[in-house]
Parts: sequence; structure tokens; C-alpha cells
Amino acid sequence: MADPIAPQAFPYFAAVEEGKKYQWCACGRSAAQPFCDGSHAGTGITPVEYTATATKKMSFCGCKASKSGALCDGSHNSL
Repeated sequence: MADPIAPQAFPYFAAVEEGKKYQWCACGRSAAQPFCDGSHAGTGITPVEYTATATKKMSFCGCKASKSGALCDGSHNSL
């Protein structure tokens, strides 16, 4: 299994719609950050499904080190 790549050391802000499912890129290789575009193929890393609980702007992890899955938890501050 490959290690995730950190495309940036701060979160991605993206608008989400309540009830809609999103596939967060966990490998860091997607050109459609913070969401998956299938670039993980062959890495052994799979995207993380996130279902929006409200329509609003969210902070998605950009460093791929969050312990909260798809959402930023500030882990980038200690890299």
C-alpha cells in the first residue's frame, strides 16, 4: 500500500449540500481535490465517503493526516 501524498498543508474549503454523499480523496493524488477522481487506483488507498449533514461550506483535510477522516482536525499544524 502506498502512502498518502499531502497536496497542501492546510484545509480545502468546499460547499456541500445536505444529504449528498461525497468521496473525499484519501490518497492525495486527485486533480479534483478535496474529492476523489479515481487517481487512487493501484495505491491500496480508497476514498472516504462523507455525507453532508447540512448545506454549508466545510473544511476538508488537505494534508491527508486528519484523524477525523475527511474533515480537517488541525493535524496540519503539527506536520
